[in-house]
Amino acid sequence: MEKEGGVVNIPPLLDGTNYDYWKSRMSAYIMSIDNKTWKAVLRGREHPVVLDKDGHKTEVLKPEEEWTAPEDELALANSKALNALFNGVDKNMFRLIKKCDVAKDAWDILRTAHEGTSKVESSRIQLMTTKFESLRMQEEETIHDYYMNVLDIANSFDSLGENCQMKNW
Repeated sequence: MEKEGGVVNIPPLLDGTNYDYWKSRMSAYIMSIDNKTWKAVLRGREHPVVLDKDGHKTEVLKPEEEWTAPEDELALANSKALNALFNGVDKNMFRLIKKCDVAKDAWDILRTAHEGTSKVESSRIQLMTTKFESLRMQEEETIHDYYMNVLDIANSFDSLGENCQMKNW
């Protein structure tokens, strides 16, 4: 993954071991497509439905050829986001999301698979705290290498929603 660089038309690849790295890069990648595409990941989308004569939603799905321009735009944004997600995961990760037709659902499945539920998240925070508290600079390690290890831990805290300030470094 370290060989990836500035190519903006190829999404980052999630291989199951690099979720924190992938999540940041994939968020930026999808946002760069356009704002509607990123909102499709955040909000999801519902299939348009037929309205009754009083303008109330029914249970009947609206045929695609009858969609309005805004409904078409939302569907396109969802398709772009889903395409980025499908192309941004390896074969094993794809198995988790291949049945999704809503980008938000795919994003949520990947997040839950890697970040877990709130109980798992709490355990991961405790594990990262222990790892940080026991972190020591090795004799053969440079200051830069040690700093990068500290930064990795701080980024892990950040991905778990814990704010870790590194201003004083």
